[in-house]
Formats: sequence, structure tokens, C-alpha cells
Amino acid sequence: MVAVIKTGNSIQRILNYNENKVKQGVAECIGAGNYPVDPDKMSFTMKLNRFLKQMELNEKTKRNSVHISLNFDVSEHHLSKQKLLEIADSYLDKIGFGEQPYLVYQHHDAGHPHIHLVTTNIEADGKRIDLHHLGIRKSEPARKALEKEFGLVQAEAQKKDENYKLKSIAVGKAMYGKSQTKMAIQNILENVLNPYKYTSLPELNAVLNQYNVKAERGTENSKVYQTGGLLYRVLDTDGNPVGVPIKSSLFYNKPTLKFLEQKFKENVAKRTPFKRRVKNVVDKELLSKKISIPELIKALEKQGIYVVLRQNTNGILYGITYVDHQTKCVFNGSALGKAYSAKAIQERCLPEGVSGQDLLRHPEPKQIIGLQPQATTAAETKEADKDFQFVSILTGKENVLEVLTQAENTSDYLPNQLKKKRKKKKKRNLNNNQ
Repeated sequence: MVAVIKTGNSIQRILNYNENKVKQGVAECIGAGNYPVDPDKMSFTMKLNRFLKQMELNEKTKRNSVHISLNFDVSEHHLSKQKLLEIADSYLDKIGFGEQPYLVYQHHDAGHPHIHLVTTNIEADGKRIDLHHLGIRKSEPARKALEKEFGLVQAEAQKKDENYKLKSIAVGKAMYGKSQTKMAIQNILENVLNPYKYTSLPELNAVLNQYNVKAERGTENSKVYQTGGLLYRVLDTDGNPVGVPIKSSLFYNKPTLKFLEQKFKENVAKRTPFKRRVKNVVDKELLSKKISIPELIKALEKQGIYVVLRQNTNGILYGITYVDHQTKCVFNGSALGKAYSAKAIQERCLPEGVSGQDLLRHPEPKQIIGLQPQATTAAETKEADKDFQFVSILTGKENVLEVLTQAENTSDYLPNQLKKKRKKKKKRNLNNNQ
């Protein structure tokens, strides 16, 4: 079992999300705790007012809403509604929410069985249940206990299961209707926005593009751009937008531009400790032998680092982004230093069309093909920013999934080639000086 806890300041937004699923026919409210009547006899207003009245007891607490999803293995479709309610009741009791009002929704919109729990952390006496590190302090012990108590598949085994890995949106399905498109994008956003550390919209898109999703502000003259809006849309296999874009405000967790800008600021410090790992891996590959950019990309891929090249319409490379799936950090080349920018990587690598094997056959590669990268003027760079296209160099989805779920190994190391050799001091010949 996997438990995902989210907190917020709008119980109505969380309730709307689940009730809309019910209206779409992909969910049902199967239970309620500490409510006066059964859920099938309650209207939306009755469900909401029960929460609001209790929240009024502590108006100082802004983060007063809790939304939890309990996810089970695909093999556990046999779990009955009664059994799911027993698991929900026991889980909430173990994390300290057993006496709180709560609703239980069973969702049918994913390949694995799962339920959603809606509750509040404001108690009947007006006190506030501490949400700080709730997952580590209480949810993890509760999860492990429930797995044994109900004979559930352990979370560690689920992480290795292909059904729990982040997958690309199936573009064909996304074209069927807006609700399915929104659901698919929502799933990707939930697995990218908070776990990954990015500091700009292009860096975020370097990750989202790998799963056929893109966040965009629209053109500078568009109403969306001028009002600070943000759109999410699906991409086809060639990276072209398809279907109707969806406003960020329509997603229940509100992944708006304002939300992202706050994440950009927070992630600057969060990703800093992981810069050295990317730099070391790049340096190790380039110092050990002379290779081309495609060869470098393949080598980095084996280390869990995916490279996104940014080119203008003329095919001129003007930007490079590194996505480290092990540490979940995204770095524009310039953020790592000049030696890792697009221009520097071009200079440090063999030119396109020349491989390491060619270099062995031709000791002077400059005589084969010019090694100097194409100069990019300021005007070209500015123009490229308007109409750049991401070129994601991936060899297959299977490799992406493998990297996303493998154990993290973020230990810093310094390649032998980077270690400075100590110069040996020459001993003076005393006999000659006498």
C-alpha cells in the first residue's frame, strides 16, 4: 500500500474534486466517519457544512484541509468496499484522525485500486492536529502495520512494479475527450511538480516533455499571457501540441504560474547540493576520452541523467538542460557553470558526424571536419527563445522507467582525472653547492 498525503486551505476544493469524479462516473462515496447520516443520504452541502462548522472553531489555522489517497497493488482488485472502509478507518485512527469527520471515496480511474480520504485537522475542541512530517511520523508506521494486518502487498514491492511507474500520456486516448486529457495530465503533474527541483518553466518542461505534457503561457499578445495565466497541453510523439489546452486553474491542486514561481524560488537552494553529481559525471565522461554529443548523451543516460538540447528553427544549438532523475534535479547548462553550457559542450565534444572510433582512425579530427561550433549572435539567440523546440534524446521509455524507480545513488565523487597531481620537490644537491 502507498499513502499520499496532501494538505491545503480549501476543503471545498478537495470535496469538489472527488464529487466531480462521482458525477463523471469514475468514483463513488463509499463511507463517512463521524457524520450524523450515511453518505448516500447526504447532499454536497451537508458534506461540506460538517467540515466548515468544525473549521470555524479555529479560524487562525489556514492549512486546515487534508486529502489522502491510499493506493493498492493491481493484484488487489478483490478488495471489497467493506474491506476498503475497514482499512480507511484503521489508517485514520493510527495517524490520529479517527475522531475527525471524514469521507471515503473509491476511485475507478486508474489501473490500480485506490481510495481517497477527505478530512480536516481541526479537532472538536478547536485544537489543531500537527501536520508537520505527518507522513514520516505517523503515516509510514501505520502503512506498514496495515500491510501486515490486512495481508496487503508491501509498498517496497509496489515500487518495483511497472504499474506504479510514471508513464507517458497515451496521446490517442488523450484525444478522446477533455476529461480524459485532464485526468492524464493531472497524474503526470502530481508525480513531477513537487518531487522535482526546477527553477524555470523551460526546466520544468524538460521533465514534462518526457511524458508528453507541456506547460505554456501562450504568446505575449495573448490574453492568457497578459493575465499571468498558464496552460497545460498534451504533445504527440514528435513533440507537437495536440488537442485543446487546459487552464491550470481547472486542476484541483491549482498548478498555476503563481504556484510555480514560488516553487522556482524554493528550488534554487534545494537543488544546489546536487550540482556536483551532474558536473562530475559529465567531466568524467569527457576527460576519459574524446566523444561526440550523442555519445555523451548515451553515457549520461546510463547514469540517470537525461539531456535535452534546445535548437532554433535553423538547427543551431543554443541551450542544454540536464535532468537528473536520481536526485530529481533539473539544471540549465549555465546554472552548472560555463563549462557545461551548450557552447562549451560543443567545444569539448567531437563535432556532429564524428565519433570516438573516427578519432582513432584520424588523429587530427580538425582536418576531417571543423571543430569550431557555429557562432550564435545575440539576435539569433533572442529569436531562438521565441520558437525553440525541445529535442529530447531518449532511447526508449523502458529506460526512463527503469531510471525513475532505481535506488538513488547521489554520493559525490571526484574523478581521478580532476585530482591535482602534487608536484614533487626536487632535492637540492648539496655537494654541488659547496
